[in-house]
Amino acid sequence: MGDRVGAREAIALVCDDFTEQEPPEGPGAPDGPIAWEGYDAARTRAAARTGSKESVVYGEATLGGRGCVLISFEFGFLGGSLSERAGDRLEAAYGLARARRWPLISLIATGGSRMQEGMIALSQLQRVARASVLLRDAGVPHIAVLRDPTTGGGWATLGAGADVILALPGAQVGFAGSRVRPPDADPTAYTTEGQLASGQIDAMVRGEELREVLSFWATALGERAARTRGGGAGDTEPEAASTVRATPGPAGPESAGSESATASADPARVEPAPLPRALTSTALPLTGWDAVQQARVPTRPRAEAYLDQYFTHRRDLSGDRCGGTDPGLLCGVGLHDGRAVAYVAQCGTPTRPAGYRTAARVVRLAGRVGIPVLTLIDTPGAANDAEAERAGAGAAIAELFSAVAAARTPLTSLLIGEGGSGGALALAAPGNTWATADSYFSVIAPELAAAILKRGPEQVPRTADQLRLRPQDLVELGVVRGIVAPDH
Repeated sequence: MGDRVGAREAIALVCDDFTEQEPPEGPGAPDGPIAWEGYDAARTRAAARTGSKESVVYGEATLGGRGCVLISFEFGFLGGSLSERAGDRLEAAYGLARARRWPLISLIATGGSRMQEGMIALSQLQRVARASVLLRDAGVPHIAVLRDPTTGGGWATLGAGADVILALPGAQVGFAGSRVRPPDADPTAYTTEGQLASGQIDAMVRGEELREVLSFWATALGERAARTRGGGAGDTEPEAASTVRATPGPAGPESAGSESATASADPARVEPAPLPRALTSTALPLTGWDAVQQARVPTRPRAEAYLDQYFTHRRDLSGDRCGGTDPGLLCGVGLHDGRAVAYVAQCGTPTRPAGYRTAARVVRLAGRVGIPVLTLIDTPGAANDAEAERAGAGAAIAELFSAVAAARTPLTSLLIGEGGSGGALALAAPGNTWATADSYFSVIAPELAAAILKRGPEQVPRTADQLRLRPQDLVELGVVRGIVAPDH
């Protein structure tokens, strides 16, 4: 799909079958709603050239064995521009996805609103925005694919407003099209590659990979909607937390899935994500300073190793949609024993504001589509440099705290290394956080605590002991529920 293919060619590349829908259309005023001279003739020529009556084609499709509603733009029809009739089709497609409870997939290629219809065309963006809100409220996912070009209102509604945003390499992507942007503007900013770097899209996907990638997302995010249609089929019994060792916290290990103990066949109930197993057989630390040193061992397994062990297949979600990314935080959705689980995983580096905003986005997405969340905690703390402050570190951490507090599906958290203050706690599930033996959690790093107390470097180990930061201390204090060990 590297070249500018037509709407139906794009559909054929990604789905197994497709049944096109046609909404009823009235006769319309001559030359459109603002009587633009020659508009009827232009539409007739576009229809003859493309075989489409409008710039938008939609219908029901099957992708990876799962039903979905598919929208595809015909760029050859007046630049894929949005018109009143295109708005009718888009609104009908959103409504069909909501009624069927099928994932909505949009293959976008548009130059924006159709100037031959003036403000009537521009106002279609409000219709799309309203349809998008209704789709989200219904818990139906929307996956967008940005073809070349995706600009103007099409990008600012269908594209940027989707739950998962994929884009083809080299595509022109941006609110400003090539003819309306400043002449000295950096052209890279208006490309797939530039938007990926600035956190505006989730992934760049080659055309030959799209079918597989879209099948994954439609299946993973459409799980709850499928159960709802099937009257609860697919609900499973809670998985036992068999990997817990050491002294249980205020709630015993047998209650790891206690939120689900009374779950019925109601598909709105979501089971918590099972705990990962520990990847080391490290002994519990004798002292607080031992705990800190064990967590800081460079060869200790990090988030990526835990994710690879836990998931059979996973796809990342990237970017905070505010201009930033954080390579030290992995977010996405994976399949664990065939079940979709969203993940947020720190990689042992100071977490940046973009990371916290991305994490909050993923927690909210999981709540909308009804899948549990797994968080892996491992950071010396939030990034505290001047750039982080200018990027809104405090507000970003607050956003994640709020998203976790308001989460509509269960969170399971595992402390796998350093738990540095609020920058780590923001990822912790209240009442369902666990720890590995080679981890610690502290209100402040022992070195910083000693400095604040005007203690010398030789007093750092004693300070670490006083902070009660060892895994077993955390269990006793009720901060974590238990200590996770490797399976034997």
